[in-house]
Amino acid sequence: MSRTATALARVRVRRGAPLSVTLVALTLSLFLPPVADDLPLAGQRALVVTLAAIVLWTTEALEPGVTALLSVALLALTGSSMRGALQGFASPVPYFLVGVLTMGVAVVRSGLAERLARAILARARGRSFAVYLQLVLAFPALTFVLPSATTRSGILIHIYDELFTLAAVPRGADIAKAVMLALSSINRLASTALLTGGITPVMSAAIIAAGLDANAGIEGRHGFAGAARTLGGLGAISGPPITWTGWFALMAVPYYAILLLGGALTYALYRRGFQRPLPAPVPVARRPLSGAEWRTLAVILGASALWLTDAVHHLDPTLPALLAFVALLTPRFGPLAWADLERGVGWANFFVIAASISLAQALGASGAAAWLGRLLVGALPALGGGALATLVLLMLGATALRAIVPNISGFLALALPIAMSVGRESGLNPLVCALVVMMAGDTVIYYPAQSPSALVIYERGHVTAGEFLRFGVWMTLVGWVAILGVALPWWQFVGEPLRLR
Repeated sequence: MSRTATALARVRVRRGAPLSVTLVALTLSLFLPPVADDLPLAGQRALVVTLAAIVLWTTEALEPGVTALLSVALLALTGSSMRGALQGFASPVPYFLVGVLTMGVAVVRSGLAERLARAILARARGRSFAVYLQLVLAFPALTFVLPSATTRSGILIHIYDELFTLAAVPRGADIAKAVMLALSSINRLASTALLTGGITPVMSAAIIAAGLDANAGIEGRHGFAGAARTLGGLGAISGPPITWTGWFALMAVPYYAILLLGGALTYALYRRGFQRPLPAPVPVARRPLSGAEWRTLAVILGASALWLTDAVHHLDPTLPALLAFVALLTPRFGPLAWADLERGVGWANFFVIAASISLAQALGASGAAAWLGRLLVGALPALGGGALATLVLLMLGATALRAIVPNISGFLALALPIAMSVGRESGLNPLVCALVVMMAGDTVIYYPAQSPSALVIYERGHVTAGEFLRFGVWMTLVGWVAILGVALPWWQFVGEPLRLR
């Protein structure tokens, strides 16, 4: 047997074992009686299906899109209606992702990706580390132009893929892994520092504001007003609703600290790749921007302008993405034809994101999410005595919950209200408790289905699901260090202490 055939056989065995074990365990567990009095049978089955999908996504026993459709079918077979199992496909998020991926394909097709890749290589002067450093330092600045991390990943992935092609870097090389993990994991952190940066800050701010408003008086002593006063009047902040400047005052320092620590971690894990010099591409004559490049830029910047001004027009973020999609495929205007999308868009991403939303909604509707929240978050602080012990146990619960709930929206909707309730009962600042839990869950990605931007990267083939898991475990530690060593002292400084007086 040739080496290639032997390698393929090993891959089949490595994939087949987790698949067989998962399917057998799934079949047996679906016939178990209720394991807890307060967990409905429908919730137990939804939880089993979700855990099976997580195992299959993480082990890559099936292609991600196949696992996604299998999980939808299993939801329908185990108690959900077919319409309920397909709820994720009615969500705007998968269509937002398709619009963003189309922008990335247009950047390549118009020639912008090659132009920018050559410019990055020229500035790096053959140094791999310079390429990586430029990327990490650019994240905070790019967030103010393209607030969505998914949008940035969808565009930058094509630019850096072009860069690796020009520099003859093989797929899956250490420098490529470092760049791709930075794009999928660290890139997102720059967005959460801004209230307009995506679903995590918007949803968290709304839940926290509602919780503070329901308990008037707490924010009168602490609230977001303390942050604004301490930092020299960043805005008139007097409690809910949370303002852009109030959010930035609280979150910029902690999240930029995680970004830098995560960047250093990525470098440490893949430092061998930075020792490889990058050959200069074959020089080409400088040319002005073409009409296709100008029009592509105009469409992307137009969509970005709509995202940045959503407080004025209140359009769903998916709408600018779909308008950009149409513009880029309009004959004689956009650079794309439909055939370009068939080759350039990873359509499995659409199914995985939609299925993960369906799983999260099934966990919520069946009562499994609430049961998990009580088990993993609500019960933990009872095990600790002091304020710091309570906070650490909250982080433990949030980390475990994030590993199980594949959708960040489902995690936030479940964990934040419980964290605020635990804070009040323990005599702690509910705002700080909620932000700690948010950061503990937002910092990590354990498998690509947990994030649209991670799926965009995973589809390119540079990083495996196992490498995502390993990096997620490391980022868990980074997030904890940033929370305890940076966020808590910073919030104390800006008027949000952990303990209420």
